[in-house]
Amino acid sequence: MSKNSVVVPEAREALDKFKMEAANEVGVNLKEGYNGDLTAREAGSVGGQMVKKMIEQYEQNIK
Repeated sequence: MSKNSVVVPEAREALDKFKMEAANEVGVNLKEGYNGDLTAREAGSVGGQMVKKMIEQYEQNIK
């Protein structure tokens, strides 16, 4: 199984929306489809923002 596969196929749309929101928050111009022109820094900032938001959501849910 690929590390990048979505376990629940219906979740793909939600994950893509979440990624776009995170990219907008950090000022990265992410587009639908191929984004190979992003720098490693830009891609990392999107992933980092996604993790930050997931941690915040988790912390809110455990209180």
